[in-house]
Amino acid sequence: MKKNLLSYQTFVFDCDGVILNSNKIKTEAFYHSALAYGETAAQALVKYHIANGGISRYKKFAYFLDEIVPTLVSKVSEPSLHELLERYTEIVLHGLLACEVVEGLEELRSKTSDAKWLIVSGGDQAELRYVFNERGLAKYFDGGIFGSPNNKDEILEREIENSNIEHPALFLGDSKYDYLASAGVGIDFVFLTRWTEVEDYKEWCDIFNLTSLPNINELNKLKSD
Repeated sequence: MKKNLLSYQTFVFDCDGVILNSNKIKTEAFYHSALAYGETAAQALVKYHIANGGISRYKKFAYFLDEIVPTLVSKVSEPSLHELLERYTEIVLHGLLACEVVEGLEELRSKTSDAKWLIVSGGDQAELRYVFNERGLAKYFDGGIFGSPNNKDEILEREIENSNIEHPALFLGDSKYDYLASAGVGIDFVFLTRWTEVEDYKEWCDIFNLTSLPNINELNKLKSD
Protein backbone atom coordinates (compact mmCIF):
# COMPACT_ATOMS: atom_id res chain seq x y z
CA MET A 1 0.00 0.00 0.00
CA LYS A 2 1.65 3.15 -1.21
CA LYS A 3 -0.76 5.82 -0.01
CA ASN A 4 -2.66 6.91 3.03
CA LEU A 5 -5.84 4.83 3.39
CA LEU A 6 -8.13 7.82 2.93
CA SER A 7 -6.35 8.87 -0.26
CA TYR A 8 -7.83 6.00 -2.26
CA GLN A 9 -10.86 6.73 -4.40
CA THR A 10 -11.66 3.07 -5.07
CA PHE A 11 -11.32 -0.11 -3.04
CA VAL A 12 -11.43 -3.43 -4.89
CA PHE A 13 -11.95 -6.61 -2.88
CA ASP A 14 -11.56 -10.25 -3.70
CA CYS A 15 -14.23 -12.38 -2.04
CA ASP A 16 -12.86 -15.76 -0.97
CA GLY A 17 -10.31 -15.42 1.80
CA VAL A 18 -10.90 -11.67 2.01
CA ILE A 19 -14.59 -11.00 2.71
CA LEU A 20 -15.61 -14.60 3.39
CA ASN A 21 -13.66 -17.41 5.03
CA SER A 22 -14.47 -19.64 2.08
CA ASN A 23 -11.19 -20.81 0.58
CA LYS A 24 -11.35 -24.21 2.27
CA ILE A 25 -14.99 -24.59 1.29
CA LYS A 26 -14.10 -24.22 -2.37
CA THR A 27 -11.05 -26.48 -2.10
CA GLU A 28 -13.18 -29.23 -0.57
CA ALA A 29 -15.86 -28.67 -3.21
CA PHE A 30 -13.32 -29.22 -6.01
CA TYR A 31 -12.14 -32.40 -4.30
CA HIS A 32 -15.59 -33.92 -3.76
CA SER A 33 -16.82 -32.91 -7.22
CA ALA A 34 -13.90 -34.65 -8.91
CA LEU A 35 -13.80 -37.72 -6.67
CA ALA A 36 -15.85 -39.73 -9.17
CA TYR A 37 -12.68 -39.80 -11.27
CA GLY A 38 -10.69 -41.27 -8.41
CA GLU A 39 -8.67 -40.07 -5.44
CA THR A 40 -5.52 -39.31 -7.45
CA ALA A 41 -7.39 -37.20 -9.99
CA ALA A 42 -9.30 -35.34 -7.26
CA GLN A 43 -6.09 -34.53 -5.40
CA ALA A 44 -4.49 -33.35 -8.64
CA LEU A 45 -7.37 -30.96 -9.21
CA VAL A 46 -7.04 -29.62 -5.66
CA LYS A 47 -3.34 -29.01 -6.23
CA TYR A 48 -4.05 -27.18 -9.47
CA HIS A 49 -6.83 -25.15 -7.84
CA ILE A 50 -4.63 -23.96 -4.96
CA ALA A 51 -1.76 -23.11 -7.31
CA ASN A 52 -4.13 -21.02 -9.43
CA GLY A 53 -6.11 -19.12 -6.81
CA GLY A 54 -8.48 -16.54 -8.24
CA ILE A 55 -9.08 -18.36 -11.53
CA SER A 56 -12.69 -19.29 -12.28
CA ARG A 57 -14.14 -22.75 -11.69
CA TYR A 58 -14.96 -23.00 -15.41
CA LYS A 59 -11.32 -22.84 -16.41
CA LYS A 60 -10.24 -25.16 -13.60
CA PHE A 61 -12.72 -27.89 -14.45
CA ALA A 62 -11.96 -27.52 -18.17
CA TYR A 63 -8.26 -27.99 -17.37
CA PHE A 64 -9.14 -30.97 -15.19
CA LEU A 65 -11.01 -32.73 -17.98
CA ASP A 66 -8.59 -31.77 -20.76
CA GLU A 67 -5.24 -32.18 -19.02
CA ILE A 68 -5.52 -34.10 -15.74
CA VAL A 69 -8.12 -36.78 -16.43
CA PRO A 70 -6.55 -38.13 -19.66
CA THR A 71 -3.22 -38.73 -17.88
CA LEU A 72 -4.65 -40.36 -14.76
CA VAL A 73 -7.91 -42.09 -15.70
CA SER A 74 -7.94 -44.92 -18.23
CA LYS A 75 -11.69 -45.07 -18.85
CA VAL A 76 -13.81 -41.94 -18.81
CA SER A 77 -17.58 -41.92 -19.07
CA GLU A 78 -18.82 -39.37 -16.55
CA PRO A 79 -19.36 -36.95 -14.95
CA SER A 80 -19.38 -34.31 -17.67
CA LEU A 81 -18.23 -30.71 -17.30
CA HIS A 82 -21.81 -29.65 -16.71
CA GLU A 83 -22.28 -32.27 -13.99
CA LEU A 84 -19.01 -31.32 -12.30
CA LEU A 85 -20.06 -27.68 -12.22
CA GLU A 86 -23.48 -28.58 -10.81
CA ARG A 87 -21.96 -30.66 -8.00
CA TYR A 88 -19.44 -27.97 -7.21
CA THR A 89 -22.04 -25.19 -7.15
CA GLU A 90 -24.33 -27.12 -4.82
CA ILE A 91 -21.54 -27.69 -2.29
CA VAL A 92 -20.16 -24.16 -2.53
CA LEU A 93 -23.45 -22.30 -2.30
CA HIS A 94 -24.34 -24.02 0.95
CA GLY A 95 -20.93 -23.11 2.38
CA LEU A 96 -20.94 -19.49 1.23
CA LEU A 97 -24.27 -18.84 2.91
CA ALA A 98 -22.97 -20.08 6.26
CA CYS A 99 -19.23 -19.29 6.46
CA GLU A 100 -17.54 -16.62 8.56
CA VAL A 101 -17.59 -12.99 7.39
CA VAL A 102 -14.49 -10.88 8.06
CA GLU A 103 -14.64 -8.56 11.05
CA GLY A 104 -14.40 -4.80 10.68
CA LEU A 105 -16.16 -4.44 7.34
CA GLU A 106 -18.73 -1.89 8.49
CA GLU A 107 -16.10 0.14 10.35
CA LEU A 108 -13.85 0.28 7.30
CA ARG A 109 -16.79 1.27 5.10
CA SER A 110 -17.56 4.13 7.45
CA LYS A 111 -13.94 5.30 7.38
CA THR A 112 -13.80 5.23 3.59
CA SER A 113 -17.32 6.54 2.96
CA ASP A 114 -16.16 8.82 0.15
CA ALA A 115 -14.61 5.94 -1.80
CA LYS A 116 -16.26 3.45 -4.10
CA TRP A 117 -16.16 -0.28 -3.20
CA LEU A 118 -16.23 -3.20 -5.64
CA ILE A 119 -15.98 -6.98 -5.46
CA VAL A 120 -13.82 -8.51 -8.21
CA SER A 121 -13.72 -12.27 -7.74
CA GLY A 122 -13.04 -15.49 -9.59
CA GLY A 123 -16.35 -16.79 -8.24
CA ASP A 124 -19.47 -17.04 -10.37
CA GLN A 125 -20.98 -13.56 -10.68
CA ALA A 126 -24.63 -14.55 -10.27
CA GLU A 127 -23.75 -16.73 -7.28
CA LEU A 128 -21.75 -13.93 -5.66
CA ARG A 129 -24.58 -11.42 -6.04
CA TYR A 130 -27.08 -13.87 -4.59
CA VAL A 131 -24.87 -14.68 -1.59
CA PHE A 132 -24.02 -11.04 -0.87
CA ASN A 133 -27.69 -10.07 -1.02
CA GLU A 134 -28.73 -12.95 1.22
CA ARG A 135 -26.05 -12.12 3.76
CA GLY A 136 -26.66 -8.38 3.82
CA LEU A 137 -23.26 -7.54 2.35
CA ALA A 138 -24.25 -6.11 -1.02
CA LYS A 139 -25.00 -2.69 0.54
CA TYR A 140 -21.30 -2.04 1.10
CA PHE A 141 -20.29 -2.47 -2.55
CA ASP A 142 -21.74 0.51 -4.35
CA GLY A 143 -19.39 -0.02 -7.30
CA GLY A 144 -20.80 -3.49 -8.02
CA ILE A 145 -20.11 -7.17 -7.50
CA PHE A 146 -18.31 -8.85 -10.40
CA GLY A 147 -17.09 -12.35 -11.14
CA SER A 148 -16.75 -15.09 -13.73
CA PRO A 149 -17.17 -15.98 -16.51
CA ASN A 150 -15.04 -12.82 -17.04
CA ASN A 151 -11.63 -13.08 -15.41
CA LYS A 152 -10.22 -10.45 -13.05
CA ASP A 153 -7.97 -8.86 -15.68
CA GLU A 154 -10.96 -8.33 -17.95
CA ILE A 155 -13.17 -7.00 -15.17
CA LEU A 156 -10.57 -4.53 -13.92
CA GLU A 157 -9.81 -3.22 -17.40
CA ARG A 158 -13.52 -2.87 -18.21
CA GLU A 159 -14.41 -1.07 -14.97
CA ILE A 160 -11.47 1.32 -15.34
CA GLU A 161 -12.52 2.06 -18.90
CA ASN A 162 -16.08 2.68 -17.67
CA SER A 163 -14.72 5.04 -14.96
CA ASN A 164 -16.23 2.80 -12.29
CA ILE A 165 -12.72 2.28 -10.89
CA GLU A 166 -10.94 5.58 -10.38
CA HIS A 167 -7.31 5.98 -9.41
CA PRO A 168 -5.78 5.93 -6.93
CA ALA A 169 -7.26 2.50 -6.22
CA LEU A 170 -6.38 -0.29 -3.80
CA PHE A 171 -6.94 -4.03 -4.33
CA LEU A 172 -7.30 -6.25 -1.26
CA GLY A 173 -6.59 -9.86 -2.16
CA ASP A 174 -5.15 -13.15 -0.98
CA SER A 175 -3.66 -14.74 -4.10
CA LYS A 176 -0.77 -14.21 -6.48
CA TYR A 177 -3.22 -13.71 -9.32
CA ASP A 178 -4.93 -10.92 -7.37
CA TYR A 179 -1.63 -9.05 -7.20
CA LEU A 180 -0.69 -9.66 -10.84
CA ALA A 181 -4.12 -8.54 -12.06
CA SER A 182 -4.03 -5.37 -9.97
CA ALA A 183 -0.44 -4.54 -10.90
CA GLY A 184 -1.33 -4.92 -14.57
CA VAL A 185 -3.72 -1.98 -14.36
CA GLY A 186 -1.78 0.20 -11.91
CA ILE A 187 -3.78 -0.57 -8.77
CA ASP A 188 -2.00 -0.73 -5.42
CA PHE A 189 -2.23 -4.01 -3.52
CA VAL A 190 -2.40 -5.38 0.01
CA PHE A 191 -1.96 -9.12 0.55
CA LEU A 192 -4.35 -10.43 3.21
CA THR A 193 -2.90 -13.51 4.86
CA ARG A 194 -5.15 -14.99 7.54
CA TRP A 195 -7.27 -17.13 5.21
CA THR A 196 -4.95 -17.42 2.20
CA GLU A 197 -4.00 -20.80 0.77
CA VAL A 198 -0.74 -19.44 -0.68
CA GLU A 199 1.88 -21.20 1.43
CA ASP A 200 4.82 -19.06 0.31
CA TYR A 201 3.04 -15.71 0.61
CA LYS A 202 5.80 -14.28 2.86
CA GLU A 203 8.47 -14.87 0.21
CA TRP A 204 6.11 -13.59 -2.49
CA CYS A 205 5.44 -10.36 -0.59
CA ASP A 206 9.15 -9.86 0.02
CA ILE A 207 9.98 -10.34 -3.65
CA PHE A 208 7.44 -7.74 -4.80
CA ASN A 209 7.74 -5.49 -1.75
CA LEU A 210 4.05 -5.89 -0.92
CA THR A 211 2.24 -4.78 2.19
CA SER A 212 0.69 -7.75 3.99
CA LEU A 213 -1.89 -7.71 6.76
CA PRO A 214 -3.84 -10.51 8.46
CA ASN A 215 -7.25 -9.27 7.31
CA ILE A 216 -9.43 -6.27 6.49
CA ASN A 217 -9.97 -5.44 10.13
CA GLU A 218 -6.28 -4.58 10.45
CA LEU A 219 -6.80 -1.70 8.03
CA ASN A 220 -9.00 -0.09 10.66
CA LYS A 221 -5.97 0.10 12.96
CA LEU A 222 -3.83 2.04 10.50
CA LYS A 223 -3.39 5.76 11.01
CA SER A 224 -5.50 7.74 8.60
CA ASP A 225 -3.75 11.08 8.87
